[in-house]
Amino acid sequence: MGAHTSFEGPPQAGTAPTGGSEPERAFSLAAERLLLGRMLASVGNPPLRVLLWDGQEIGDSANPQAPRLVIADRAALLKLMADPEYRFGELYVTRRIDVQGDLCEFLEILFRALPRPRTMGMKERLLAPLRVRRNPPQRALENIHHHYDIGNPFYRLWLDPQLVYTCAYFADPQATLEQAQIGKMDYICRKLRLRPGETVVEAGCGWGALALHMARHHGVRVRAYNLSGEQLEHARAQAREQGLQDRVEFVQRDYRTIDGRFDAFVSVGMLEHVGLDDYAELGALIHRCLAPQGRGLIHSIGRDQAGSMNAWIERHIFPGACPPSLSQMMTLFEPNGLSVLDVENLRLHYARTLEHWLSRFDAASAQVQQLFDADFVRTWRLYLAGSLASFRAGDLQLYQVAFSRNGCNHIPWSRHDLYATNGSADATL
Repeated sequence: MGAHTSFEGPPQAGTAPTGGSEPERAFSLAAERLLLGRMLASVGNPPLRVLLWDGQEIGDSANPQAPRLVIADRAALLKLMADPEYRFGELYVTRRIDVQGDLCEFLEILFRALPRPRTMGMKERLLAPLRVRRNPPQRALENIHHHYDIGNPFYRLWLDPQLVYTCAYFADPQATLEQAQIGKMDYICRKLRLRPGETVVEAGCGWGALALHMARHHGVRVRAYNLSGEQLEHARAQAREQGLQDRVEFVQRDYRTIDGRFDAFVSVGMLEHVGLDDYAELGALIHRCLAPQGRGLIHSIGRDQAGSMNAWIERHIFPGACPPSLSQMMTLFEPNGLSVLDVENLRLHYARTLEHWLSRFDAASAQVQQLFDADFVRTWRLYLAGSLASFRAGDLQLYQVAFSRNGCNHIPWSRHDLYATNGSADATL
């Protein structure tokens, strides 16, 4: 599935700035076409086309079905060439550029054309020291408020009924989103080997679905931490409705305030929001709160090599976020006496999840526009489509890392219990 954008035909002649004489404008356009052509050649001339405001086209003319980037004016082109990572999103939202055809297909082709492994350009190297690497409590609260407190009615339009806003697990690729989200939660519970009567702490609990699932289906007691008031209002209402308020405690505090000892630690979709320089504190917290036979699981968007979040996404969607590489994730475990038991990459599962989300978002776009405005719709469509393209192209990964205390021998002999839903979690050494 993809995000199809509507565009009212090619730009009309004369819509670009008209300063300078005719020869000067012709020379400027020729120079810009040359630069644009060289940009496309530098990434291997991907099967894309670019339509300029004067009706001229650059790119793969042999493939009339190729997605086409439409640029409405010269200033937009110059901005895009100067800073494509940030300006693409800005110009797309304001309609100074658009995509004719499938937006996801366009972005995936573009992402796959970029060199691998990626190397930082001069600008990124200069700005790297200025990028946010810490999210102290007040900044973390502001970041969460920016994304998660924009209203539960919005998320209800396109998430599943339990409001699970993390990668689903499609044991059957044809499963519905609802089935796959329940499958993901039970998959995590099997990886944690939960047993009735145990205690679990969850750092970053979203709308509470996993905490409630663990208590209802595995008989554990859960303390779940979250900074979002909107999410916790829903979570607590669900706990009361399901009669689980005595077994699940939702705490509106920063994860750094977690105290006590627990049999299991779990975090799903929070690590991306923990600043890289805060990993040491989080790792020490996990070490401090795990019982002697404790184990845990961290589920996080990641990447193959360390790098920064896309600048436009960080500013407009996820301020302060940074998907880690596996080597960066290991800094949580190595200094704190924690042994990694299993690493699984669910990248294609997240791509499938995003297909469902984007399809539902597009179906609800008129209602989203009523809640916000047309620019908001384009912002979130580009975010969802770009995320889908990134997972398809391999720019983003989805890691589940299971771990225990060092020297813990109460671990499974095989992976059988992960895949046989009726298997016994007691088949341990």
